[in-house]
Formats: sequence, structure tokens, C-alpha cells
Amino acid sequence: MPGKRLSVVVTRRLPEAVETRMTELFDVRLSPSDDTMSREALVAALQDADVLVCSLGDQVDAGVLGQAGDRLKLIANYGSGVDHIDVNTARQRGILVSNTPGVVTEDTADMTMALILAATRRIPEGLQLMQSGGWSGWRPTALLGGRIAGRRLGILGMGRIGQAVARRAAAFGMQVHYHNRKRLRSEIEERLEATYWDSLDQMVSRVDVLSINCPHTPATFHLMNARRLKLMKPEAVIVNTSRGEVIDENALTRMIRAGELAGAGLDVYERGAEVNPRLRELPNVVLLPHMGSATVEGRLEMGEKVIINIKTFDDGHRPPDLVVPGHL
Repeated sequence: MPGKRLSVVVTRRLPEAVETRMTELFDVRLSPSDDTMSREALVAALQDADVLVCSLGDQVDAGVLGQAGDRLKLIANYGSGVDHIDVNTARQRGILVSNTPGVVTEDTADMTMALILAATRRIPEGLQLMQSGGWSGWRPTALLGGRIAGRRLGILGMGRIGQAVARRAAAFGMQVHYHNRKRLRSEIEERLEATYWDSLDQMVSRVDVLSINCPHTPATFHLMNARRLKLMKPEAVIVNTSRGEVIDENALTRMIRAGELAGAGLDVYERGAEVNPRLRELPNVVLLPHMGSATVEGRLEMGEKVIINIKTFDDGHRPPDLVVPGHL
């Protein structure tokens, strides 16, 4: 007789092809909604589940884990970031955590460059003018932006995505600078034509565009605080496709409103979907709804990784994308 299939709970809607494949392999309870599952519903779902498939927005904290059933042995996160999961508590309770690293690299790097161009070339202002019917023709001084070729780009966080941004920026003729927890090997620096700065303060004070590409950890919370933002040049632009908590959003808003920064391109926000309303009023701020990784290809690849992690675990082996506490 075939063995009993794993009980898998999925908190959000996933691409149809991913849901179909999961249903073929496991005993799956799919979510009928794309909204975040309530805390009560999440706790109830974990009473007899072997595996939880969650994603950003699902707060799987110590309180939730403390109420999970004894069967829960794997949290297979649909996404690379796991700051919404209490990984240490999970491991203490014998629950493994996996993620989907590397899938969103190219898509997020593309969106970073799109935001750099949008913020420096005033693309949203031009789009609004066209959509409102207010454009009356070309004028020599209308909507003048800035050329990005020759500008200094500072990359905060030189992991997979940071390096992908560096490759694209170099193709646009930008000078690449970076600050990272650990310096890259010299051959990687040479290949990327990237200059390392040990001091983040010194780097941000010299760049024309700053791209945030580091994860959210206790060490990076408000890494770009009011003091550090004030070190940037008034004509500089800041772009964030990583985690909103890295920037003090209120300080950023005040500085842009005061003309102490030229603008920003943001795909993530400090309080999730609760975007500072004063940011929405600024024409030199480009706001996107966390769509940096939103490609059909990327979402399918994320689903494939989740399935591989679960299937490998079901076969009695270590999931290939196991998250290890202390190595986040």
C-alpha cells in the first residue's frame, strides 16, 4: 500500500500550475483567497499539518509556533526572505525552515534599474502628464531629468541581487561602488568593476544613487537612519527593492519634502502595505506595490523550489534550501 501523503497547508493562492502539482504529490489544503490568512486561521490550520507553505505577510512567530500541532515538521517558505518566520524558535521545536533563494535575483535587479531610471528621468511625471491629457508638445526645458551614465551608484548589500544590479549598472555606464558585510573576492570586484567601501558613511556621502539590496535583520533595521540619510548629497536619489525596514521612512519623507534629497524609488515600505501618506504626495518619489519579483517565470520557479524542498523532506532527506539559524 502506498504511504500516507504529507498534509500540506498553503496560506496564499499560488500559480495554478504550482497548486496543481502540489495536489498531485501531497494532501494539500489550498487557500481560496489571496489575502493574508488570519492569525486564528493559521493556528487552526497548523493543528494537524506536516508542512506549512507560507509567504511574506504571514507572521509565523513564537506564539503561532507554540500553538502548532506536534506533526508540523517543515515550514516551506514561498520566497527567499524569512524575517517573518521565527527560525530559531522553529528549530528549537524541531521544525525545519526552507526558502527559495536565487529565484528573484534577475527580476529584482531589473526592477531596481527601472526605479533608478524612473526616479532620475521623471518617468512617472511624464506618464501622469500624458494620462491627464495635459501634454501640449515638446519643450526644451520640460521635465528635465538627469543622465545616469557616469553617475556613481552605491550598492548597499552585494549578494546575488546586488551583484546583478552592478552588472546592469555597468552596462548603463554607471560607476559601481558597494558596501557589504564582507568584501567580495578581488576577481569578483574586477569582473563587476566595483569599488569597495569599508565605511558606509563615506560611501553614501559620495554616491549619486543609492540602491538598497541587503536583507532586513536586527543589524540592518534603520541602517539608513536620519543621520546617515543627511550624509547624502541633496541631488542624490535612493532606491529600495529589498526591505522597507532598512530605511527610516519618516526621515526619508521629511528630507525629500525639504529638498534635502532629490527623490526616491521604492518597492518596499517600513510598515508593509501601510505607506506613509506624505510619500504619496511627492512627484519625485516613485512608489510600486512590492512587485520587484513579480514575473510569471519567477513565481513558477519559486513554486518549483517549494515543491522540491517538500518532496526531498518527504523522502527523508535534508531540504536543499534549508535555512540555518545564524546564517541569515
